[in-house]
Amino acid sequence: MEDKDAYSIIRKEIRFTGAVQGVGFRYRAKYAASGCGVTGWVKNEWDGSVLMEAQGTNRQINEMLKMINASSYIQIDHLEYHEIPVEDNCKGFNKR
Repeated sequence: MEDKDAYSIIRKEIRFTGAVQGVGFRYRAKYAASGCGVTGWVKNEWDGSVLMEAQGTNRQINEMLKMINASSYIQIDHLEYHEIPVEDNCKGFNKR
């Protein structure tokens, strides 16, 4: 029996720390999100972290995170996330 929540759309705010700025993280995130059908945005923060809002199924978001982490230039030391309200009419994935 398949988990019905596997297909529910969720939105997560995710903060990444580590070697995540100046290494193509936002470009990689946009590519991975587009390939996985995830919408939202990603931006560099003043403290050296990267902040992302990602919307899709839990499976899509996890696949996107795996693709980002597979980059040889990016080193994610820590990520923290929490669910936030889904945004209606969220289209595409943008770098900010």
